[in-house]
Amino acid sequence: MPWVRIEGAAYWICFVGVFLTVALWESFQPKRKLSIAAERRWKNHGILLASAAAILTLLLRSSPVVVALMVAGSRFGVLNKPWAPLIVRSAITVVLLDLLQYWIHWSFHRIPLLWRVHQVHHSDPDYDVSTAGRFHPLESLYSQGIRLGAIALLAPPAAGVFIAELLTVILNLSAHANASLPARIEQRVRSVFITPDLHRVHHSRDAEEQQRNLGQTFPWWDRIFGTYSARAAKPVQDFRTGLEGLENFDCVGIGFMLAEPFRALRREDPEVSPDLSPK
Repeated sequence: MPWVRIEGAAYWICFVGVFLTVALWESFQPKRKLSIAAERRWKNHGILLASAAAILTLLLRSSPVVVALMVAGSRFGVLNKPWAPLIVRSAITVVLLDLLQYWIHWSFHRIPLLWRVHQVHHSDPDYDVSTAGRFHPLESLYSQGIRLGAIALLAPPAAGVFIAELLTVILNLSAHANASLPARIEQRVRSVFITPDLHRVHHSRDAEEQQRNLGQTFPWWDRIFGTYSARAAKPVQDFRTGLEGLENFDCVGIGFMLAEPFRALRREDPEVSPDLSPK
């Protein structure tokens, strides 16, 4: 299979297809009304996503599938040895890469310096499919760098990495939908995959709930490591997303999203004054 030739096209076809599908879903059955027009949110979040993609291409110059192909013959690899059928090693690859993403996400919430970068994602006052692209370029660089390092170390099958990448796109976009699955379907799907209702809890303004539901594709890690929360504490009508103290900022502005990690005031430090008014 010519993975290098199909990876880029498959990624963007999947991205556009899932994005438009989720956008239609939340347009016809929105969970809650947006406070900022979707057109402006999509435009600015799209610019941020394009900026991150450009920086990744410029600095890392490799994709996960390309790295997997480069190390396929490594004598130090673990998953490139024929100790199990390809389909088994590919499945293990998908599971391990998702576990790695869980711990990457955990680090963004537990390490103050990383939280300052990740809070750009959480500072979105609304929650819709475009939030899935609202990641600071530094966050994308950190996350992708760790993933590439893990792939180089484990030497997993390119097929497994390819599947993991597509699942990441699908679940990242669908989990940020401003919509909910029907109750009966929700219960079945969330036993295997992250759903919008599960991940929305993670975007709560409540600091404790922001430590919950850290999984990206599978909810198993949250259950295993004690970070699972089936629902938010507040009822739907009182639930709010975003970060406390940012009411005076244009949180969807490009300038805000790019500059926020570099602000001198650290909200995670209780010793610092909570005055967050624009300077």
